[in-house]
Parts: sequence; structure tokens; C-alpha cells
Amino acid sequence: MAATPASTPAPAPTPADGVVRAVHIAAPGGAPELVEVPLRTPGPGSVRITVEACGVCHSDLLIAAGQLPGTTFPVTPGHEIAGRIDALGEGVEGWRVGDRVAVGWFGGSCGHCEACRDGDAILCPQLQVPGAAYPGGYADSVIVPADALAAVPDGLTAVEAAPLACAGVTVFNALRRSAARPGDTVAVLGLGGLGHLGVQFAHAMGLRAVAVARGAEKGPLAYRLGADHYVDSTAGNVAEALQALGGVKVVLATVTDADAMSATVDGLGRRGELVIVGVSPAPLAISPLQLIAADRKVYAHSSGAALDTRDTLRFAERTGVRAWVEELPLEETAAAVAKMTSGRARFRMVVTTGR
Repeated sequence: MAATPASTPAPAPTPADGVVRAVHIAAPGGAPELVEVPLRTPGPGSVRITVEACGVCHSDLLIAAGQLPGTTFPVTPGHEIAGRIDALGEGVEGWRVGDRVAVGWFGGSCGHCEACRDGDAILCPQLQVPGAAYPGGYADSVIVPADALAAVPDGLTAVEAAPLACAGVTVFNALRRSAARPGDTVAVLGLGGLGHLGVQFAHAMGLRAVAVARGAEKGPLAYRLGADHYVDSTAGNVAEALQALGGVKVVLATVTDADAMSATVDGLGRRGELVIVGVSPAPLAISPLQLIAADRKVYAHSSGAALDTRDTLRFAERTGVRAWVEELPLEETAAAVAKMTSGRARFRMVVTTGR
């Protein structure tokens, strides 16, 4: 069907017409285009979701560029999905039409490999990522495997739930699986899309939150998010500043700068942990001596499965943790992606369908 630029309004078809809108990227690196596609029927073990909101994540750029293995074009990105089930495939149990659900980076798994059987489905070799394994959430409608679903609590809107299904679960899971316990000091490196959630979750978990970012002007923001202390990384040695606070149990690295991550290691206290959730291809500059000196650890953490997303949503509902977002309609997806890519979006972009 004819495509219209995603930044220009287009008449919105209804499912009753047998067609829905979806954002297509025709080839690696191509521009998002809003097209009409047939409304599909879910197969066995899957459900169809009427999408209400979908977050715009930096990982979507990898999918749009064809850098995720198994991606075939055209693609419809989007893996921070929130909406309502409108159709059930054969064999789906435990879900009903009308249920409010969210889907994140975890978009389904094989269910029988060692990782899945060990409760570690996010590391399944056959992990399905929405937008790469199947059409994602930049659309009016999406079909996903039922094992990818997380129930959305009544206290969260779709716009609030969507970014928590990826960015939220990533930092929430990383913190709750770390060595930090209530009362411990945790440094969150970076105050962007992940970091601003990390500070909020740390505070809500009863941790002593230290925000680390560039520039004194970010201090007031850090305190608004719940930080107990703010460290301006441009004003001096970050590790010395963290040691002045007694040394931290965990550094949650949400930035994409390997040097900035490395600079925090000497700020870790006894058996402290550098937990990496920000993606960088550059090597870390850390010596074995730095680690052995205090039995420190360095490891990465990736997202979470559907139950982890459910736990994240429930915790956020009860504690008031929310992503700070800017909304744009689906027909302006290209503008939302451009704003996120250029850094003009302070935290998270979310596209909405009006459904």
C-alpha cells in the first residue's frame, strides 16, 4: 500500500476495516514510514494486542539499522509496548480479551532450553525481540507470544507502563539482583533515560542514592528524582568523591561511555559491584589490582523476562516511580525517533495510537 511520511498525519483506519497502521522501515537505515497493513489473526500460543503506547528505545536503532541478527526488512520496530488484548490464539490460557498488558525487550522464548528451564529466559538463545523477530509496537496492533505478556496494574496508564517494560525492568532488575540492600549506598552513573529511573528505583528500594552526571546544573534534577547526593563528574575525581561518602556498594552504570564506567571502580567499597546496563563497544580500563584490592566485581545485566516486567510495573505503581516522557502520536514516529536520536529528548519518547 502507499506509504505516507510518519511525520504527517494520516487518516486512521479502524480494525473493522480489516487494516491498521504500522510504521515500516523498508531497508537498513531507512526512514520510518506510516503504512496500512492487514489486521492479522494470532496463531496458536499468541495474542493480538491493541497498542495504546510504545516507547522509543535506543535499541530500536540497532533493529532499524539491521544490526540485530535475524532481522528481515521491512521492519516495524518498537519493544516497549502497552495496550489491551483484543484476540486470543488457540491454546492461550490465563489471559482474557480486554486484559491490559505490556511487552518489552523480552518478546518470547523457546521455553525448553537450559536457560529457560533454569528461569533465565531472557538469555534464551532463541529470544524473540519485538521489532526484530516479528513486527513491533510502532503500530495500532501487534501479535506476540503469550509468554511475553506482563499484566499492567490499574494504577499505571499505558504511557507510564510502556517505558517501564524495557528501560524500567532493566534498572529495577539490576538493582534488586545486586549486592545492595536497604541502607546501602548506590551510585547511579548517568541521568538519562535509564539513569533517571535508576535513581528513582534506588530511592524507592531504601537505598542511599548517589547520582553521578556531568555538570553542576544537573544537581537539582538529581535531588528531584530522589538522590541523597549528587556528584558532578566534571568537577573532580569521581572515585574520590564516592570514597568520601564511605565507598559505594554498587555503581549502576547507565551511560554508554566506557571510560566513565572505569573511573568509578576505585569508588567501590569492600566487595562492591560495578553493574553495567549501558552499552558501549569500547573496552573498560580496569586493572586486576583494582578489583583484588577490595574483592570487587564487574558484570553486566540485561533486561528481564515477563515476570520481571510484571514485578517492575507493580513496584512502580506502589512507589510512584515513573519515567519522565514526552508523547507524540504514531503518525509522528519519525519525529519521535529523531528527537531521541539527537539527544533533544531529555528522558523517554513515547508514541501513542489514540486507541
